[in-house]
Parts: sequence; structure tokens; C-alpha cells
Amino acid sequence: MNKKSAVILALVSFALLGFTGVNKYFIITDDDVALKVPKGFPKPHYKFKNNKPSPEIFVLGRKLFYDPILSKDSTISCASCHQRIAAFGHIDHALSHGINGLIGKRNVPALQNLIWKDAFMWDGGVNHLEVQPLSPITNPIEMNESIAHVIEKLKHNKQYAEEFRTAFGDTAITSERVLKSLAQFTGLMISANSRYDKVLRGEDTFSVAENSGLELFREKCASCHEEPLFTDNSYRNNGLKPDSSLKDRGRSAITGDQFDDYKFQVPSLRNIELTYPYMHDGRFRKLKNVVDYYSNPQNFSASAAKEMYEIGTLTEQNKKDLLAFLLTLSDKSFIYDRRFVDPFVQ
Repeated sequence: MNKKSAVILALVSFALLGFTGVNKYFIITDDDVALKVPKGFPKPHYKFKNNKPSPEIFVLGRKLFYDPILSKDSTISCASCHQRIAAFGHIDHALSHGINGLIGKRNVPALQNLIWKDAFMWDGGVNHLEVQPLSPITNPIEMNESIAHVIEKLKHNKQYAEEFRTAFGDTAITSERVLKSLAQFTGLMISANSRYDKVLRGEDTFSVAENSGLELFREKCASCHEEPLFTDNSYRNNGLKPDSSLKDRGRSAITGDQFDDYKFQVPSLRNIELTYPYMHDGRFRKLKNVVDYYSNPQNFSASAAKEMYEIGTLTEQNKKDLLAFLLTLSDKSFIYDRRFVDPFVQ
């Protein structure tokens, strides 16, 4: 065999290994699923107490996350909206898209550091990580499916029967097992290795602009976007003038309290560079648009939270410094983490 043929054979072998799952790069180990709380982070809200992570259950959850079988017509998966390249947000559309090309009324939130959240969705309508997938699965605009029918489809899939046996010891396919598997996969999506984190650990330094931006951030933004998670998980009215076409009153649809009108959960700013478009309705395409919006109190509606007005007017230099700092929150090691690769396209 000549050298050229040997190289071609090696490349083909590598590709085949990737597709068959034999490639060691894609093998999930006990260490890969061990919960490692980053230094300086608070205690997680979801502790995996009754859902001990294992490589087998994690791998099952990963496959379910990427499999459109969860939707009524098998065209939409969790990953259709939660794209890895966007920190598991959705960069293609301002609003969520579901089966039959239907369009939702909210921007897709990024998935990261979910075990530190006590509620999910922009309005906090789901209060537990393990039941969160039920919302998109049953939403008529998103997946328009029932969990009972999902279970029936999985039971008729011989490959899934074996994968449930590998994960749980027998071939029983239940909603509890499906949801626990998804919780293991999404719960271990931990982002804590940005340049910001490296600076805190003494492994890197900020530029003058980035440091000025951090100081400005702590003065103007941290009351809502609290470090190190860059959210306090509260619900605030950030002064956006409502889009009348969406008829979205936010948190009050859950609480029934008019006081909560147009309040939405404060999103984390981690990986903010990658999670455009921005705001609950995806109205801003660029991060600069967001900074410009918060930099002028005249942009806010009369019902805006008082914290919005406390920001004051920012100068052009302020805005440049703030943008420079926000870019340090991008975590490439999270985006390219091999554990979260789509198993259908390895």
C-alpha cells in the first residue's frame, strides 16, 4: 500500500469510527458526567439527588435531545431551536419555529447553567428541570405532541429499547426515564470557562477597555445580571414597548397579577455574543443595539422597573467599554465541548 492510499484509508476509518460511536473522542466517561460546581458559583438548585448522572443515561438524553421523534411529525427536535453554536439558543429566527412552519411569540432562550435556575421559560411557567421538556413537546406551535405518544413511538423503536436497557437495566420506556435522561444532558451544560472566568482565576488579564467595562457593568447592570451566573433569576419589566402583534403580557399570564405585566425572566449574559437575537421577542439583532437601548432612559416605557432608569445615560466610550467586557463572557470550550455534539452527525 502506498503512502497516499494509507492516508485515505486512515481518514475513512476515522470517519467510520465517528459514525459508529467507536471513536474514543465521543465516548462519555464517568468523569464526563461528574457534577463539578465551578469555584465561586452558588449551590445548584437542581442537585441530581434522585437522578444520579451516568454516562449511559447522559448519552440517552443527548440522543433524545437531538431526535425529532419527540415532535408530532418527527421534524422538530429540541436542538432545532437550541443550537449548540449559539450556546443552545437560536440564531436563525427572532421567534421560535415549530412544526409546519408555525411561529411562536418568544425568542428561544439559551440553555446553560440550568441547574442554578428555580424556574424556566421567559415567564417562569415551569418550575422543575425534569418537567421542562413537557412544555415544548406539548406546545401546539412547537412540537405539538403528547408525552404518551412519544413513549409509544420510542417503544416501537428497537434501537431505543436497547439504549434504555443500557441506561436503566431493562427495556421499560417511561416518561420518567425520558425526562430524567434529558435533565442529565441539559443539566450538565455548564458554562464557566470564558475569559472572564480565566481572569478571576488569575489565568488571564483584561484590557483597559474590558476592565473599564467590568467596572461599569458592576455599577449599572449587576443589580439584575448578578455575577457569576449573570442573572438573578428574577422577573423585571425592562421597559420595552410591547409588540402589539404578539399579545404577550409576560409573567402575569402565570401569576394572574397585573403587577407582573410585561415582566420577563432576566436572562444570563454568559455567551451573550453568541445568543442573538436579543430580548424575549428577539427584536434586536446586534448586541450593540441592546447596549444602545439601555444607554438612553428615553427608550423605556413608563412601566419600566426603576432599575432601568438608574442606569442613566451612557457615553459612546461607556458603550464601547461595556461591549468589550460583554465579549469576555463567551465560552468557546462550552460551545465546542465534545459531550454536546449531535450524535446523528458525528
